[in-house]
Amino acid sequence: MTEKAPDLLQGPGPNEMRDPLVRAELKKASVWLGLAVAIALIVLLIQPLLLIFAGLVFAAMLDGGVRLLGRVLPIPRGWRLLIVALLAVLFIAGTLVLTGVEIAQQAAELRTTVEAQAARALTWLNSTGLMPERMDISTVIQQGLGSLGRLTAWVGTAFGAIASAFMVTVIGLFVAMEPRIYERGVAWLVPSRERDQFHITMERMGYTMRRLLAGRLLGMLFEGVMTWIALSIGGVPMALLLGILTGLLAFIPNVGAFTSGVLMVAVGFSAGVDTGLWAIATYLIIQTFDGYVLIPMVAKKTVDMPPALTLSSQILASALFGFLGLMLADPLVAMIKVALERQSEREIEKAGRPSKND
Repeated sequence: MTEKAPDLLQGPGPNEMRDPLVRAELKKASVWLGLAVAIALIVLLIQPLLLIFAGLVFAAMLDGGVRLLGRVLPIPRGWRLLIVALLAVLFIAGTLVLTGVEIAQQAAELRTTVEAQAARALTWLNSTGLMPERMDISTVIQQGLGSLGRLTAWVGTAFGAIASAFMVTVIGLFVAMEPRIYERGVAWLVPSRERDQFHITMERMGYTMRRLLAGRLLGMLFEGVMTWIALSIGGVPMALLLGILTGLLAFIPNVGAFTSGVLMVAVGFSAGVDTGLWAIATYLIIQTFDGYVLIPMVAKKTVDMPPALTLSSQILASALFGFLGLMLADPLVAMIKVALERQSEREIEKAGRPSKND
């Protein structure tokens, strides 16, 4: 008695790549796996990525100066970039040479004054019962710094800060020399059918970044110079240093203005009630003019971002990425806003385009 031959299965098995279903599922799995790997790499490499983005921000600042200089000097781009870089170096070096000794002396006085005023304020709060008696100034400072987010030891050390600033400068200079090369390199990674739209988006991002940084520099110059002049007239100590700090902190909207105001008022009241009131008036007048006149004028030419959105992004970026994230929150949100607006425009164009069947 012979046994029946077993029935042979028809069609490809699950391990055969010829099966369209298997290929489709593997493609889906590859997409999800690649997305997970990309997210993990971004989390692990967030600090270097932020430094690269800071270099791009610096490059946009240099590019804006090069384009502005090109309106009056029709010379090659490399020479214009060299002139802009030399002017920036000469400005910084001249400021340090003319006021370096005075700034160094005032910096030492500022730390002592702020610590003394903070200790006096804590003593008053302790006496009123608003703060526990064991809370000292060092504990408050540590908690305040902790609330701004985590800073890695690599970026937090003095050597790390200098190295980071050097890398940002080098990246910015290289990108500003030949921005089209890097744009074409990134565009090569984009599918060919999307490259035209990618170039349009990148052009708008660059335009917005240049306008945004020009507005920031204008605000920094205005706040720094006016603060220095007004505090000098009122007899507030360390007026020059406070003006420089106010100008530098103006790069960070909202948070920078609040920090400079606290320093200004603390130093003002250290010299007396009259100078303290003058410092308060100076802060309010300058910030009011900057917030209600200068910034709205600049916003019409750049990115019109609501203050609540800006402050929220700064809080999130500082909590996630530390001080570097706080500084770059505004440009990062501006770039995301431009990309989303461009995507919305494309969707509207697709919806309004007649189909082939019509």
